[in-house]
Amino acid sequence: MQTNLNSVWGVRLATFAVSAVAAASAAYWGLKVWGASQPSRAGMVAIATASPVDPQALAQVLGGGAMALASNAAAATVASTQYVLVGVVSDSASGGAALIAVDGQPAKPFRVGATVDGRLLLKSVTVRRAVLATALDAPSEIALELKVPDK
Repeated sequence: MQTNLNSVWGVRLATFAVSAVAAASAAYWGLKVWGASQPSRAGMVAIATASPVDPQALAQVLGGGAMALASNAAAATVASTQYVLVGVVSDSASGGAALIAVDGQPAKPFRVGATVDGRLLLKSVTVRRAVLATALDAPSEIALELKVPDK
């Protein structure tokens, strides 16, 4: 019985390719599972040496130049002078975040539940609105809205 050498090499190459893909997949998932629990030193150095974010540039990206609008007239006077909503990031998983300028200071990012000033915290965030209250389960005290951009 004679064997065709060309067909043997095809099977060998196909077997090698499948084995290489299986080994690469096993290595990838192994690093995902066991490598995730131990942070790498290179990542820590990159985080430590990262340049700070320019608040004005971030405010422009998130719709800068917006004015604060409040739900009633008394809160509108206080909110317009003390709180300015610069931008929002609405996220259903983490609740979102908002860029809020307090007392004329540069805008800072606040996550839902974070204290904005001494007594108010960010209660909720929607697409163009941020609500401040004394507690997450308390009624809303100030509602800040982004200005609709001019077209």
